[in-house]
Amino acid sequence: MKANEENLLKFLDGTKQFVLPIYQRRYSWKKEQCEQLLEDVCRIGRNENITSHFLGSIVSREEVSTRVQQLCVIDGQQRLTTVSLLLSALGRAIQARDADIGIDQNRINGYYLFNEKEDGDLRYKQLLTKHDKETLIQLLEEGELPDNSSLLTNNYQFFEDKLKSVDLNVVYRGIEKLMIVSIALESASDNPQLIYESLNSTGLKLTQADLIRNYVLMGQKFDFQKRLYEDYWYPMEQRFGEEYAKRFDHFMRDFLTLKTRQIPNKGQVYESFKRYVDDKRTPETFEAVIKEIVHFSEIYVRIVLLEEPDRELHSCFEDIHALGVAVVTPFLLDIYEVYTLGRIEKSEVIKILRLVESYVFRRAICDIPTNILNKTFAALIGQIDGGNHLQSLKIGFSNMTGRSLFPKDDDFQQEFQTKDVYNLPTRNYLLRKLENHERKEPIRVKDYTIEHVMPQSLSEEWQAELGENWRDTHGKYLHTIGNLTLTGYNPELSNGTFIEKQDMKGGFLDSPLRLNESLREVERWDEDAIVKRAEILSEKALNIWPDHGIIKAIETPQKREWKLSDHPNLTGAILELFQQLHLRILNVDDSISDKVNKHEIVYKSNAKFAEIQPQAKQLLLWLKISIQEINDPHEKCESKTNYPKWVVFGVSPADELDYIMTLICQAYEKQKPDQP
Repeated sequence: MKANEENLLKFLDGTKQFVLPIYQRRYSWKKEQCEQLLEDVCRIGRNENITSHFLGSIVSREEVSTRVQQLCVIDGQQRLTTVSLLLSALGRAIQARDADIGIDQNRINGYYLFNEKEDGDLRYKQLLTKHDKETLIQLLEEGELPDNSSLLTNNYQFFEDKLKSVDLNVVYRGIEKLMIVSIALESASDNPQLIYESLNSTGLKLTQADLIRNYVLMGQKFDFQKRLYEDYWYPMEQRFGEEYAKRFDHFMRDFLTLKTRQIPNKGQVYESFKRYVDDKRTPETFEAVIKEIVHFSEIYVRIVLLEEPDRELHSCFEDIHALGVAVVTPFLLDIYEVYTLGRIEKSEVIKILRLVESYVFRRAICDIPTNILNKTFAALIGQIDGGNHLQSLKIGFSNMTGRSLFPKDDDFQQEFQTKDVYNLPTRNYLLRKLENHERKEPIRVKDYTIEHVMPQSLSEEWQAELGENWRDTHGKYLHTIGNLTLTGYNPELSNGTFIEKQDMKGGFLDSPLRLNESLREVERWDEDAIVKRAEILSEKALNIWPDHGIIKAIETPQKREWKLSDHPNLTGAILELFQQLHLRILNVDDSISDKVNKHEIVYKSNAKFAEIQPQAKQLLLWLKISIQEINDPHEKCESKTNYPKWVVFGVSPADELDYIMTLICQAYEKQKPDQP
């Protein structure tokens, strides 16, 4: 590794090209960093006593190239790209203002932005990654910009606007004084990943996502690196869209929590990831891990970014999202994964999601601290019984005590009536659920405002309405659910008396909202009326956020005995196929037994080795043997990321059962009892 202090403009000059490897993050400097750069440039340009200004380091490694020296930029792309934007904007400003500052647009382009004797990609001194390459080229060429709003475009326009009103001579003198430390790596001896991790750059701090992406891609052989990026990583980034930079760190933390049952520290997600893949560094196993990450990222986007296409599931995720409890995400990832594998029905998934919603909301109403929830849900992942997810979750909630407690009906109802819900972060969610419960044409709460029936400022008429204890009543009930409703006429209602609020156009008597039904028949609004309405709404709350029978779950531990007749898909040709396959499996050895469960039929000897899930047009066959171990010349088997020790494939009436049995026997041989 060689490090030299260099003038930035001299570093850029010459026939060379700075290339960003595919694992580099997108251009991410924002207006604040550009303002700071231009401010520094103008400050040193005006001050003759300042001879240089350190901009930062640029770490590169020379690549095998032809006539143009190509430097792979390991670190420093943000400042290098931003200076290029500034130089391009300066050149155009000189041309537009016909300024004489010792350099013109043609020389700026020829020295620092283009390799003018080259064509194609070699013409450009800097090539960015796939996301940003075309945008930078079009900016430098003054061409038509791609149809997107990027930081590159925004920052270029910022420089263009600022250079209309500053002394261009000062700007150029300042740029001439910029210095860098150029760190050149030697391919044979320097580890770019270790250097990348240890750099303490003056630009934007590297995120955990940046470090993970670089760890995945850096150091791989080029063809493998290209395939990992283009087939897996880039599509995953596109799936997150503009939320990638903000969300990917959180996703990886949730993914690792799910896979390891340990919650990484927010600043240690990268280190946790390295430990997770430490024994999976062969190309085959490493690629399997990346496929697994991509698979769960699809689920994460559906759950957290609310891109679930199923209307009922989307509604559940939307409600949980409104509660602001991201710590439940690893648990939800696990449940949704089981759902994608066909091991749980959608109806049961919905019941689980609604149970989670009730648990979280009841705790918020009862003021139970949330700092234990991440550990609670991480532990629940390991407690779920694969044969009965909902029942085992109910039992898990039933057994919780202390800070993990699931509040009982009486406690929830009492707190619901008396709590200051107006200042709850989830107050809009609460009112939306109350208003839209069992309503097929839901209203949008954001179209309404929250109305205090007894206003926040009391007139003399209101004081008389409330009686001699009006101060106590006002202080105790102002922000409670009994005194709150929704209206589209908040300015008109204002501090009017209760009768005025009832009778006016758009008032309570004229309102189509269900929350206002209990306000229509009341003649006087005082403490008794507020308490009575709170009781009515708390009864409704028990139906919206029920305990789903968790108290009874612990009292009914006996399991139902399932029969083949409980499987609706076992009819006709599928039943005949199953009977043939079932008999042939049992005839393999006298030690083999079968057990009928709700979703599958299990076959075991010394241990479980096969499962059959009857489906409408096929039998889904699971075998406990890894994809690497099974001899499958017809390539029927596939591996599922969440079950690496199993393979799965469909069996239809048209399949040759002799071949299917060769696969089943391999799984049996792996699990069969040891011979005496």
